[in-house]
Amino acid sequence: MKSLGDYDLQINNNFNLLFCVKIQSNISIHRLLFRLYLHDITKQVRMKKQMDLLLPPEMALTAEEIGVSKTNMGIVKTIILAILAGAFIAFGCMFSTTVMSGNSIGYGFNRLVGGFAFSIGLILVIISGAELFTGNNLIIMAWANKKINTKRLLRNWILVYTGNALGALLMVMLIFMSGYPLGGKGAVGLSIMNIAEAKCSFSFLQSISLGILCNILVCLAVWMSYSATDVTGKIMAILFPVTAFVSCGFEHSIANLYFIPLGLTMKEFGGEAFWQQIQKSPTDFSHVDAFHFFWHNLIPVTIGNIIGGAVLVGGVYGFVYLRKTEDENHTMP
Repeated sequence: MKSLGDYDLQINNNFNLLFCVKIQSNISIHRLLFRLYLHDITKQVRMKKQMDLLLPPEMALTAEEIGVSKTNMGIVKTIILAILAGAFIAFGCMFSTTVMSGNSIGYGFNRLVGGFAFSIGLILVIISGAELFTGNNLIIMAWANKKINTKRLLRNWILVYTGNALGALLMVMLIFMSGYPLGGKGAVGLSIMNIAEAKCSFSFLQSISLGILCNILVCLAVWMSYSATDVTGKIMAILFPVTAFVSCGFEHSIANLYFIPLGLTMKEFGGEAFWQQIQKSPTDFSHVDAFHFFWHNLIPVTIGNIIGGAVLVGGVYGFVYLRKTEDENHTMP
């Protein structure tokens, strides 16, 4: 093949970008085309990487659109997806309890492992598609920007909370009937009872505070998952905030709808063999009762979750990225 002389060649690629390529003598047309091909592939890879990450202003718009979509969902569909989410969180609780039971690896590392395992719950919710009350606190962003009204917001929260409770309680029934708490020569059951006792021992104000801290991290996990457009990115966004909240001992209302009812069930129906196996008695878990469950945990933790998720995450990011300021409303002269 003959060599080409010096001249300018303009090529308009698929992205309507104009490249001016200087072809020197002794460079064949095949080498030229190969270089152009590599250049085009490189540009596509760079563009894909940019597309795989949304910036906070785009995340806010995504959160707003998702909020509108969630509140427009039918009642039956909402409840079914909420039941699934309650079950998914229960799976996370079960996994976490299993890995934390019967070991002596140290308090901090043990909780770290448990938090890492619990993350599977929110990962299942986000990736599989389900409706979780704590994550749905971010719907407040659509409400604050007047995309939905108060009635639709509260309707979604009530339906989803109810469905989450049903899903978690169904899992309690299945877990109890499966004999799972007897695993590890009773170590799992002992962990369940210790967790339930600790959760029912908080004061009202303490539970609110722990609920706030929890849902700040949970909603940040959901918020950050909006930045990713692939499964791996979403999982990584979820993993560390959820691990952190569990490791630190913060309180999640939906998880507690699994932990404490399972503790109550074990206390009432565990049987003499169970108590002998763990070398404890029901009186050792005096705070595990209906009153402490609702007044010392579920009600204040739910209040705290709303404050942490709706106000301190959804409200703040909505104010920063969705609110129209006076300067933005005026056009330049």
